[in-house]
Amino acid sequence: MRITFLTLVFLFVFDGLLISSDSPKYFTLDEVVKIAREESPNALAARHRYRGSYWQYRSFRAGYLPYVSLDATLPNLNRTISAVTLPDGSDIFVRRSLATSSSNISINQRVGLTGGQVFVSSGLERIDLLHDDADTETSYLSTPVNIGFRQPLFGHNPYKWERQIEPKRYKEARQNYIKELENISMSATNLFFSLLMAQINVEINKVNLNNNDTLYQIAKGRHSLGRIAETELLQMELNYLNSLSDLENSEIEYESALFRFRSYLGIEGDDEILLTPPEDIPDLIIEPLNALSYAKNNRPEMYTYERQKIEAKEEVYRAKANSRPNIDLYAIYGLTQSAVEFSDAFSSPHDRQQLSVGIQVPILDWGVSKGQIKMAESNMELTKTNTEQALEDFEHEIYLKVLEFNRLKDRLELAAKADNIASRNYEKTRKRFMIGNISIIELNMAYQEKDRATQNYLRSLHNFWRGFYEIRKLTLYDFIEDKNITVRFEEL
Repeated sequence: MRITFLTLVFLFVFDGLLISSDSPKYFTLDEVVKIAREESPNALAARHRYRGSYWQYRSFRAGYLPYVSLDATLPNLNRTISAVTLPDGSDIFVRRSLATSSSNISINQRVGLTGGQVFVSSGLERIDLLHDDADTETSYLSTPVNIGFRQPLFGHNPYKWERQIEPKRYKEARQNYIKELENISMSATNLFFSLLMAQINVEINKVNLNNNDTLYQIAKGRHSLGRIAETELLQMELNYLNSLSDLENSEIEYESALFRFRSYLGIEGDDEILLTPPEDIPDLIIEPLNALSYAKNNRPEMYTYERQKIEAKEEVYRAKANSRPNIDLYAIYGLTQSAVEFSDAFSSPHDRQQLSVGIQVPILDWGVSKGQIKMAESNMELTKTNTEQALEDFEHEIYLKVLEFNRLKDRLELAAKADNIASRNYEKTRKRFMIGNISIIELNMAYQEKDRATQNYLRSLHNFWRGFYEIRKLTLYDFIEDKNITVRFEEL
């Protein structure tokens, strides 16, 4: 629906601004929303929050890739006097001077299914004994390859739960970013109409001041001729003074709205800003069930509820695992060799095996483990109840908001008709007053109805677009384009 009447109002009330402004900047609602979503400080903050979530998810994914590390000491020089045990069992203090060097490279791989870790490593150590006669004794210890694993048995496996939680957390972050952009759109819409109404109020009050000044001058002439009573003259003077006061107040409100508008959008400079009222009103009737379906598929809260349930369930399993025996298995197989020559350190290496099993069994904890399990189970049920209630409230909110939005267009059309009628009525009433056919009381009533109808129309226009962006935020769905609202995340 195209509102042609608002275009006429816009051209009329901004005529004074067009004359006085040297280089005004014109903005439509779509342009303001676009600037807010792309360049405003709030949009920048939302972008950085998403990037933090993105790199958190990348770190989670990278944690399941092979991790390569190098440890080295080059060298470690040690001159000291230390105790040495002789073959007969006695100890003596001996001055020792040695330099040690070592390096070890390893590849580690998480095993998410079992919660263990597999590793492969290779290392080399060198010892240089330094004597007072400047001779040096060198020896090498090599471990060409070591293959091993660490595996907790019957314990809590955080990797298993992490693989369920982190993808949902990342999806939640993506949808949260889209939701934040829709919040920004709503805020930009509110600021747009606040400034638009403030600008129109200034121009309406300028027109009213000019009209009341003219009528007051006419009334003074009629009073001097004895054609109107002094009370009517005083009423016209009061109207003029009230118009002057209204203009001053509206100018203050305009400056305040302009400051908030510039600050939110990050617009600098002193150029005059003119807002163009939206003319095209989309012809939308939204089905509540469709809106609810889109919301369940798109809203970040859906991922939040699922993640919270999984986290609560994990705590139950963690508490149960802590109450059971905890067994850690460590095993390694490799090759090793020592020699005084570097080339011999890798010749005919010997086997190296190591196996260790550590066990921790809770015997008596006076009910601590049982209490922790009960607390975790209670928290899981509480989380389930809260999420179900939140989902029910959310569905109810969407249903009511959609019903309300579907009525906003009719209200807007009625407000436009009322504004048109009130403006035409005021013009006719003013002309009749100027030729003396009606009293000041009827003129004042028409004057008040005109301003009230114009402001009501602007409020109705504001309510429609605010409702439109609120439905977008609740569903993350573009009902004009008939598709989900998406963002090019690869460009962020």
